[in-house]
Amino acid sequence: MASSAWARRRTRRAVRRGLTRFEARLRSACPGIGFTARITATVLTPPPYPDTDAEIAAAVRGALREAAADVSQSCDPWDLPSARDAVGRHLSRRRRLPTDPPVEFRAEVALDLAPDDRAAVADLLAAQRGQAVADALRRQRTDAVAAELADPAALLLRWIERDGSDWSRLSAVVTDAEKVAEVFARHRPAHERTVDHEALEVLREFLGSFPDPSQKLMLYTLLAAGMDHAKRPQHAAKTLSLLNGHAQLGETGGG
Repeated sequence: MASSAWARRRTRRAVRRGLTRFEARLRSACPGIGFTARITATVLTPPPYPDTDAEIAAAVRGALREAAADVSQSCDPWDLPSARDAVGRHLSRRRRLPTDPPVEFRAEVALDLAPDDRAAVADLLAAQRGQAVADALRRQRTDAVAAELADPAALLLRWIERDGSDWSRLSAVVTDAEKVAEVFARHRPAHERTVDHEALEVLREFLGSFPDPSQKLMLYTLLAAGMDHAKRPQHAAKTLSLLNGHAQLGETGGG
């Protein structure tokens, strides 16, 4: 009996040694950059085991490396704290080997980045910041130029400022400028590409399709009534103020 208890203790110690701070190389969400992990597992099932202590330890290590990799490959290496939480939470769950009888275990993990991976993350972030700045500047320039050239007068001014402008072509240039300005007028900055802004454009087009003042009067009256019915009295009052001369209906209809 004593020898049997001693054998179980020896087996437990041997398994524990094989499962203390073993290493794993784990892929991250960024190709070429990975995590280094040191995993310590605790076997919850007492011996005897269906296999030798070395086989049990190897099977547990393999199961935990695979479980950690399942989570780590969706983690961003530049957000190490979140990766540690995600992998640690996953490995802390109670698991079992498909043996007969099953062997149950759970684990703790220390997740980090090797020096080369840290340097790669720093280089990647620097490149992303640089690209983000370049993209932002390009979008700002595009938005600014489009806003300027949406005005036919701005297009004409650029033509006039150009050396050697042929004034005999002014009439044709005016027509072309109006067409080009219409194209630029359809450009919208990113913050204006929302459903609300699109709905506003539809409303402007709708109001502009009724040029007669009496028609506009009817539309604004109906609009104010609808706002009041929707329990938005302040908006209804603002709409009615347009009818009372606080703004010109023609301006609204012009889009």
